[in-house]
Amino acid sequence: MNMLDVPLWLYPIAFLAVLGPLVFVHEYGHYIVGRWCGVKADTFSIGFGRKILGWTDKRGTEWKIGWLPLGGYVQFAGDRDAVSQPDASWQHLPAEQKSHTFPAQPVWKRMLIVLAGPVTNFLFAIAIFAVFAMIYGVGRTLPVIGKVDAGRPAAEAGLLAGDRIISVDGQSIELFTDLPRAISFNLAKPAQLVVERGSDRFTLTLKPQMITETDAFGNRSQRAILGIWPGEPVYTAVGPVEALRVGVNQTVGIVRLTGSIMQQFLTGQRSIKEMGGPVKIAKASGEAASLGIEDLILFTAFISINLGFINLLPLPMLDGGHLAFYAYEAIRRRPAPAQAQEWAFRFGFAAIVTLMLVVTFNDLGSIGVWDGIARLIG
Repeated sequence: MNMLDVPLWLYPIAFLAVLGPLVFVHEYGHYIVGRWCGVKADTFSIGFGRKILGWTDKRGTEWKIGWLPLGGYVQFAGDRDAVSQPDASWQHLPAEQKSHTFPAQPVWKRMLIVLAGPVTNFLFAIAIFAVFAMIYGVGRTLPVIGKVDAGRPAAEAGLLAGDRIISVDGQSIELFTDLPRAISFNLAKPAQLVVERGSDRFTLTLKPQMITETDAFGNRSQRAILGIWPGEPVYTAVGPVEALRVGVNQTVGIVRLTGSIMQQFLTGQRSIKEMGGPVKIAKASGEAASLGIEDLILFTAFISINLGFINLLPLPMLDGGHLAFYAYEAIRRRPAPAQAQEWAFRFGFAAIVTLMLVVTFNDLGSIGVWDGIARLIG
């Protein structure tokens, strides 16, 4: 299959099928914890911009869908705008109304309400992975080498079929699937392996090899490999408790991987050209949908984790930025100076706009726009 085999109409539909529920899940986390804390929500919006559909419930919350489906927000009573900047007028409200505004809540409640969005994204992913584990069972492949590719780093280091990988750089390897997380995205840095062969255990250091791969849709990516292959997995049925543990472990593993990749971007080890935005997500959504509903659901879990992770970054305008200010307030027993918050939000806005420009540029390149323009000019 190549990229042309995916019908064009599937990309926007799959994109909305992924992003819509995730935005709802994230914002509903804020909303429901806000309700539990006694805070009135004025607006619950999926999408930004002009309202295309909406209604107001008996609690006075306006539920609406905006025409730009790239996010959403919950605007609580006392908020000036969609990013929870406080409205100065909340202090002049009658006592009963004032008690249900967001700024009037103790700092620990405000932190819980803000934290609820990303946490709900993680819980959503855990639930998806757990349900899949209960339906399909859990494939367990021990980290025992089934085959070694000649000429690859593993063969040159003397690894053999039947060797068991105990750890990589001190990180315990329980299943073969743990190896790609420890090796593939580490930019071919030398890795120290503890290996068990029969009754012997030894340590060796080898340098993984970077390779460029092209998938069935024509997407190119780089990853580091050792040149080893696993044996056949064994699928076993699991109950709810074990399935939940599997879901938590898979989610934690993806969070760690995302954090590692983010660190590589920040330190310059990984090029910002690899960053992707809405267009790449739409492209990947369509490709996942073309493979089947199961792949699309698993892709949704992956994006949910990334959405939760990104929102926890300590950037003003994101949930993590709000949490940073509330942490300051909790420690110093007073809010950060209003001017400092204003400048921080301006910086956050500029940073997010810059990031969006970068990822949009990369996205257009990933679908061949810049190559097409170059050919036209040439």
